[in-house]
Amino acid sequence: MTTPLLFQPTRIGDIEVANRIVMAPLTRSRADEAHGDIPGSAMNVDYYRQRSGAGLIISEGTQIAPVGKGYMATPGIYSEAQIQGWTHITKAVHEAGSKIMAQIWHVGRITHPQLTGGANPVAPSAIQPKVVAYTHEGKVDVPVPHALSVAEVKEVVQQFRQAAANAIRAGFDGVEIHGANGYLIDQFIRDGANHRNDEYGGSVENRCRFAMEVVDACVAEIGAGRVGIRLSPLTSFNDVKDSHPQTVFAHLVQELNKRGIAFIHFIEGETGGPRDLTNFDYAWARQAFKGTYIGNNGYDRQMAIDAVASGKADAISFGRLFIANPDLVERLKMNAALNEANPKTFYTPGPVGYTDYPTL
Repeated sequence: MTTPLLFQPTRIGDIEVANRIVMAPLTRSRADEAHGDIPGSAMNVDYYRQRSGAGLIISEGTQIAPVGKGYMATPGIYSEAQIQGWTHITKAVHEAGSKIMAQIWHVGRITHPQLTGGANPVAPSAIQPKVVAYTHEGKVDVPVPHALSVAEVKEVVQQFRQAAANAIRAGFDGVEIHGANGYLIDQFIRDGANHRNDEYGGSVENRCRFAMEVVDACVAEIGAGRVGIRLSPLTSFNDVKDSHPQTVFAHLVQELNKRGIAFIHFIEGETGGPRDLTNFDYAWARQAFKGTYIGNNGYDRQMAIDAVASGKADAISFGRLFIANPDLVERLKMNAALNEANPKTFYTPGPVGYTDYPTL
């Protein structure tokens, strides 16, 4: 029998990968918060090394600035100590034969001053989302965010640019821009969160402007072949919505295609929920975008094999399955049984539910 295409090498932008299985970005809240949200502990290194059977690992969401942090103990990539911390992880992944990209992230309005050193959350518009933040004092409602001025928007674009440069210094093979799941870039894209009437609001083109400026800044810094973006056209996660998702995300896909970036990483359907939503045509996006199409959301082994074999996707990313199965690629190849993830340990400190899942 021939080896399914899913397990065969390919190229994602400028990056040669050993297979078409991607480890999705996974917030695990195990950075060293006391010393400045630094990654790179022995436990962090072990976690990523264990999962280096993936052709490509996309790191957990990594904030580009202190105000971009939305969850306890998530790592940053803006300080020298953070950059140095990441070098231990990227070195271990490369030594294990995989590639790793940093997911660079700004949560926008999905945070609380308790998580940002006292800074108020920022957003395209001063609209309070119906979500809570998880802080050291428990669950708290997020406040009304500060609407970014045009000058402040430009500053955030430069923070993304610097984060891309820092990622390369830290040994990453490139960056995935987090444009999904109701965080800052997604907040600009969706008309439910963006009520601006300047160059960053109103028309589809204007609402996509911030996303494209971030992409262009990262491309200018590290090259198009090392830049990807994650999008979730139909998610309602973090209280985002749009009245015409096909229109706005089709424009975005066409603009991204012009840039020649490495990949678009699509969350197909509702984040962590049903896939069969119909307000966006992923098959159209697959044809319109000439870079790598990475599919995500609820894939099992056969779905992933079939999607890549049929050309519906170039690669498939897995999240929860990688949490519970460090050797997921080997298990999928062998069609072996899979460990079940324990959600109670997703965001708790220490090795339990992090580095102690058994391998074959």
